[in-house]
Amino acid sequence: MIGIVGGVGPYAGLDLAKNVFDNTIAESDQDHLPLVMLSMPDTILDRTEYLLGKVSNNPGEAIAKVILRMEEIGATVAGIPCNTAHAEKIFSLTTQILNENKSEIKLLNMVEETIKMIKAGYPDIKKIGILSTTGSCLFEIYSKPLKLAGFEPIVPPEQVQEEIVHAAIYDKTYGIKAIINPVSEKAREDLLDTIALLQQCGAELIIKGCTEIALAIPEQFVNDMPTIDPSIVLARKLIENENPSKLKLK
Repeated sequence: MIGIVGGVGPYAGLDLAKNVFDNTIAESDQDHLPLVMLSMPDTILDRTEYLLGKVSNNPGEAIAKVILRMEEIGATVAGIPCNTAHAEKIFSLTTQILNENKSEIKLLNMVEETIKMIKAGYPDIKKIGILSTTGSCLFEIYSKPLKLAGFEPIVPPEQVQEEIVHAAIYDKTYGIKAIINPVSEKAREDLLDTIALLQQCGAELIIKGCTEIALAIPEQFVNDMPTIDPSIVLARKLIENENPSKLKLK
């Protein structure tokens, strides 16, 4: 059974579940893989607020508790559809608690899987643009492992990151977390403008490094440049780990 940590944000969990269904070979209801999503947003503090020091409790603990509960139900492999939750300070606590509880569930790392996919699928690309929350940006959740993998990460200027990108995600009046179905036109336009800016700075590919960004920018190409949705990467790896014969060809 596939396990999905919901509530990080809630629509991100739904999106990952949809991506699992979309990438599964199935001709009937019964052909789909068993899947459980547990959404407990009231227990998991905002990951960016924790990284920025605005809240003190590490959300990795609550995430681990959700995973353990899913394992009790029968989940054997799990994913967290939140890029910021993969910051070392958060993800390491989650894995520590799982180990302390002798968990046998396989927890995939969305950031690592995304970079491996880019390396295998885009061998000639070197400059990677990153759209993400400010927490992810400051803690180099993608930038650091991209550098280690031989890529050159390109991030927005500090003012653009805070006033445009982060606001497009978090602003209470138009941000994706507040207005998501449908996403506000302003949030989408601001993110598209930032993608264009990153392309001008040399980016050859864009990582949509916050799960909500892919909800605003679902296109696989923007300005003829490929964009990568880590949620789709994670969905495909979840299927591959659960039953590789069920994974659709790209």
